Amino acid sequence: MNRLDRQMRIEGWNQPALDRARIGVVGDNDLLASLFMLSAAALGVNRLVVIGPYLDSRIEGIAFKVNPLLDLTHVEGLYTHSALDDIFGRCDLMVDVSHFGLANKLLLEKGFREHLPVVRGFCHETGDVQGFHVLTYFRGREWRELEQTVSSSSLPGKHFDDGVLDSIVAGIVLEEASSVLMQRKVSNALISYRREKPQARGHRPEILVVGAGALGNFVGLGLAHSGFQRCTFMDPDVVEATNLNRQILLHDAVGQRKSETLSARLNDLFDMRSRAEVAYFQDHMDLSAYDVVFDCVDNFETRIVLSEQCRVQGKVLISGGTSPGAAQVVVYDPGKRGATPAELLGLPEIVRARGEESVLRRRASCTYRPEPSVVMTNQIAAGFMVDALRMLLSGQEAGNVFYDSSSDAKLQDDE
Repeated sequence: MNRLDRQMRIEGWNQPALDRARIGVVGDNDLLASLFMLSAAALGVNRLVVIGPYLDSRIEGIAFKVNPLLDLTHVEGLYTHSALDDIFGRCDLMVDVSHFGLANKLLLEKGFREHLPVVRGFCHETGDVQGFHVLTYFRGREWRELEQTVSSSSLPGKHFDDGVLDSIVAGIVLEEASSVLMQRKVSNALISYRREKPQARGHRPEILVVGAGALGNFVGLGLAHSGFQRCTFMDPDVVEATNLNRQILLHDAVGQRKSETLSARLNDLFDMRSRAEVAYFQDHMDLSAYDVVFDCVDNFETRIVLSEQCRVQGKVLISGGTSPGAAQVVVYDPGKRGATPAELLGLPEIVRARGEESVLRRRASCTYRPEPSVVMTNQIAAGFMVDALRMLLSGQEAGNVFYDSSSDAKLQDDE
């Protein structure tokens, strides 16, 4: 149970409700069900029943190592008839991440008939616009928005899928599902995101990821799914047991260096050509070898230094931050000459107001910063961070994104 310590510090958290839960998942021939399964396992959900033609064997293997108590039933097929309902006996809720209307309608009917919550999430593409929808359905929520969650294609077939957007959707769906199970507030609205389709270009940047914790793990996974190869992961810390509820690729590496383990695992599983640097990010560090810097650190002091050095050296900076219920992604493009992430978020003022000197950390950050932390907001923030990079590389403007699990809209852009 030590690995779940950080999320059990969250006020009102009910881990026994997750331990006892049985979740039914209807998937498709893509990554979305696999990514949901992985995050649910990390959260401590022990019983999952999945109907779908495909689960990624790499992600499935990680899920079992992240949660040794995981009881996974995978039925390889498609949910096309209510006769299959017996497979979902004694489920507490259903998760629908499929992409064909027949399954969507069957699950809505099942939810209505059995008073069973259904959390629906999927990616979509219309013309040059891509995005996703997430909605939590209870009997009585027969809103017009339900029409937007039913796929236009009635039967299984080719559909739009994207590993980075999948990761964000999986995180939001798990946020909603866990809130249902713990009787916490869920969204009363359709959660939506859309942006222009990024246009692939030949340039593949040199990337520095500062921080190999929860954000760094999911950023690495998103970069791998997007085909980025040349990455350096910088982190001085070692893995602790209390990291394991969210640092999904470090499942068996307690006591080992985070950056080295993360780099090696991504290279092994996804054929990346990443490398590790066991170091703190320091003032005046030379960034000339990199095109883009990802800020995945957990303290304001280092985030301030990152912002200043990227401004001085003219480097793109994609900065992420999370709390148990919120996340933000702030992008600095030196060509725009706008505020840095630290300036926009007011981090220097916050540090000055503390009236404390920064502590030089010598071991894992969680020893010194034992605040609550959970997998979902890190997964969501990291997905938007990688998506911001893809947008910038295709010549689009990447806006700032703010996620708040306590609001109905969940997502806000820029302001």
